[in-house]
Amino acid sequence: MAASPTKSIQRTTDSLRDHLLIATPSIGRGFFKGSVAYICEHGEAGAMGVVINKPLDLHLADIFEHLSIQPLLSYDEEVVMAGGPVKVDRGFVLHSNELSWEATLNVSDTISLTTSKDVLAAIAAGDGPEQHLVALGYAGWSAGQLEEELAQNSWLTIQADPKVLFDTPHSDRLDAAGQLLGIDIRLLSSHAGHS
Repeated sequence: MAASPTKSIQRTTDSLRDHLLIATPSIGRGFFKGSVAYICEHGEAGAMGVVINKPLDLHLADIFEHLSIQPLLSYDEEVVMAGGPVKVDRGFVLHSNELSWEATLNVSDTISLTTSKDVLAAIAAGDGPEQHLVALGYAGWSAGQLEEELAQNSWLTIQADPKVLFDTPHSDRLDAAGQLLGIDIRLLSSHAGHS
């Protein structure tokens, strides 16, 4: 008797790398309620991203002070984002990718992620990336977890636009991400309607 062929799942064509995840009301009340996450990695082993619209009560100037970095300019107004509930004591810098540092991952042709301190020193010295967003922590999904959440309609997805990450105030990023989809995100409901 011949063995039956096994079905192979190809996730590379379905990767959400360089996409935005937009939380729907189905996500519930936890950390991710009202979140927009930028996906940096997505494959068979799981997914990793950074939430881009949840400000901490912390500014980049505070990070520089904590790391004993003396910036050339004032960063008292640049808010640090809560990037996710994983490794909240670690920094993650999303930035334009004209330069790279010790631990830089080129996510797309326009956006990179760096997790090493040298990018912060470069920003402080005026030698950093043209655009950047600093977060503490990241969002992580185990193998199949994000796909399950997508099947439960917890997230909407759209190809990322660097303008949403770098040129849009954090308080407007949820609406801006919804506009990329052509919807008003505040009009979504977790309840199905029947007529």
